[in-house]
Amino acid sequence: MAPLLELRRLSKRFGTFAAVDDLSLEIGSGEFLTFLGASGSGKTTTLRMIAGFESPTAGEIFMGGGSITALPPFKRDINTVFQHYALFPHMSVRENIGYGLRMRGVPAAERSTRVTHALHMVQLAELGDRSPRQLSGGQQQRVALARALVNRPRVLLLDEPLGALDLKLRKEMQLELKRLQTQLGITFVYVTHDQEEALTMSDRIALMRQGRIEQLGTPQDLYDRPRSRYVADFIGDTNLLSGTVVESGEGRVSLLIGDVRLIGVSDAPLEPGAEAWLSVRPEAIRVANAAGAGSPHTADGNGLNAKVSELVYAGSTVRLHAVLPSGQRLVAYAQVGASLEPGVEVQLTWPIERGRCVAE
Repeated sequence: MAPLLELRRLSKRFGTFAAVDDLSLEIGSGEFLTFLGASGSGKTTTLRMIAGFESPTAGEIFMGGGSITALPPFKRDINTVFQHYALFPHMSVRENIGYGLRMRGVPAAERSTRVTHALHMVQLAELGDRSPRQLSGGQQQRVALARALVNRPRVLLLDEPLGALDLKLRKEMQLELKRLQTQLGITFVYVTHDQEEALTMSDRIALMRQGRIEQLGTPQDLYDRPRSRYVADFIGDTNLLSGTVVESGEGRVSLLIGDVRLIGVSDAPLEPGAEAWLSVRPEAIRVANAAGAGSPHTADGNGLNAKVSELVYAGSTVRLHAVLPSGQRLVAYAQVGASLEPGVEVQLTWPIERGRCVAE
């Protein structure tokens, strides 16, 4: 099946700075794809080129098989929702939503029907006659969404749309956006620096770094199978233990970390003697008191002795910070009530398949 959107060797330069560098990507019809990355990674510039607000320095953008690279924004079947909603304060909610339809000459009767449908879609059916200043931040965001969706675009672009909301409302709107996208079947292309947002809503994530896609895949791919140290560190909490590759093959890599040999999994072989990192998620680690115990190493798992340096209460669990004999630090989760305190010796173990070996 042909992609709805295709970015083909897309680049954007501002002077000598490459904001986007030779980026190629296919986006499917009805897909929720997120550009995720730190500030300056190129995600918003990419979105603006798709929208037509920026012209590529090189490359092309295709939609439905035809090039839209030279088309102005209003001739692309694409709408954009920004972080700042830009609602007209002198218009009612209903008038704001219907503004684009009125500018396009849609008859009043059809316009009214479509606006009413859009209000129901974003669960604001009773608030159509209010002014934007009478609405909460979350309600204003819904109006901005309805205004974009009422035009029935093939693609909806969303540039950090939840950035101005408080944490609780942001989490609610994440679920609301995914519900709407699933219900409507419209292709959503989303930009955020918040990895939790990306993991919650996306079908696929394009993690950006220095104008390029560092890794493209499902949320589970990026979380469980990072291909580089950068991806492992950016997505979720992890421990990155640096060491030297001793042996590599058949999907497993043996690392010498300090004076301990640990094994992890990898999709690609790593050269013996090379520097690499073992990424282990805190939730994968089992914590046991080391008193009277032998080596924590097992045939099907990894183990390390460590000393507790700090305990941070986090509701149902405790974030345990520990120091290894090599001096490297590691974080694990322990149950509240466990007999742990700073200075206590512990054993930390995890299955081999839960440790991911990655290069830079």
